[in-house]
Amino acid sequence: MYQDFEQNKQYMAELLHTENSFDIVSRDVLIGDKNAVFYFVDGFCKDVLMQKLLQFLMGLKADDLPQTATELNQLMPYVEVDLTNDFHEIAKNILCGVFAILIDGFDECILIDSRTYPARGVSEPEKDKVLRGSKDGFVETVVFNTALIRRRIRSTDLRMEMLSAGKASNTDIVLCYMDSRVDQEFLRKIRDRINDIKVDALTLNQESLAECLYTSKWYNPFPKFKYTERPDTAAAQILEGNIIILVDNSPSAMILPMSILDMIQEADDYYFPPVTGSYLRLSRFLILILTYFITPTFLLMMQNPDCIPPAF
Repeated sequence: MYQDFEQNKQYMAELLHTENSFDIVSRDVLIGDKNAVFYFVDGFCKDVLMQKLLQFLMGLKADDLPQTATELNQLMPYVEVDLTNDFHEIAKNILCGVFAILIDGFDECILIDSRTYPARGVSEPEKDKVLRGSKDGFVETVVFNTALIRRRIRSTDLRMEMLSAGKASNTDIVLCYMDSRVDQEFLRKIRDRINDIKVDALTLNQESLAECLYTSKWYNPFPKFKYTERPDTAAAQILEGNIIILVDNSPSAMILPMSILDMIQEADDYYFPPVTGSYLRLSRFLILILTYFITPTFLLMMQNPDCIPPAF
């Protein structure tokens, strides 16, 4: 950041294009005896919380106003407050919904995470219903999805690692895993592949991410990921040592690694006794194998009736 307040203000206006974007709000205020300006995206901030914070800041007198951003941060009546002096980091946080304040004489910007996103209720997924078990499901907001998993796994061993991909979209990606159970080499490989993604945006959310992580090979037609919209299934997979990938704006989770046996597993299996669940999975597997062999055999016999044994 520059030492001059007006220069910082002008640079932020050029960086955010506030004159051409009606939803990016910029307002000049007076805090104590110093000029200040705050930025936020309309619709991303909690109105009640913003009102209370502004009442606190604009109620400060000149004698009570600290001289540095660090001292003011200690007085803020809110938990999620951060400081930075990087313009691009400030702009990225503002576009994510963070409330930013620039104050004359301060060498750092105050970032207040008071964001909220338009979201639907955590109702049960339409295509992943169960006979028994919880009736909630993932939504398009990644913070809500991580909370649904954290609610089921209250362990200090659970890791929620935040990454991002997309030069223009800056899509949030969360890696969820148990640190003591996950394959560390496989985790490092997935993390490096996400960090090495060089695309403009993840247009199709998880499908775009899947194409970047694994290139398709003609000799392996099986899927590399398993998808679920149920937080209980995702939590169970994490406890088994798998990795869950959550992508912002997507109501489903990616499970990896996966095997052929994982393809025949259903959410209901977790709510049955082990013997019953194993029987159901074995039945699905046998039916799958029989379908692959009996159907083409039947068609072959119908096209070549001479090959049918006389006993039939």
